[in-house]
Amino acid sequence: QVQLVESGGGMVQPGGSLRLSCVASGFTFSTYQVTWYRQASGKEREPVAAISPTGRTTNYADSVKGRFTISRDNAENTSYLQMNNLKPEDTAVYSCGCAGYWGQGTQVTVSS
Repeated sequence: QVQLVESGGGMVQPGGSLRLSCVASGFTFSTYQVTWYRQASGKEREPVAAISPTGRTTNYADSVKGRFTISRDNAENTSYLQMNNLKPEDTAVYSCGCAGYWGQGTQVTVSS
């Protein structure tokens, strides 16, 4: 059974950091790109970061460049999204997508 399970969300103050994790199971994780998305209340889902199967290539939305870092550990079937210098506009449900599957997401709230 294919599963993607995100964790690590929470509430932080502006300027704070969070590290999200996405654990995959049920398919060959190491052969697929991973994309992290976010969806704020009332808005469409948007991609924020992507990483190639080997991890050599990464891409970021302009809004998070320099603040977010995507990585992966294929031995652990896990992708990470390190988020630094968080801003209120980063508040959203963050989810990962891989091989056409999606996780349920984890809520990130940035507020003072």
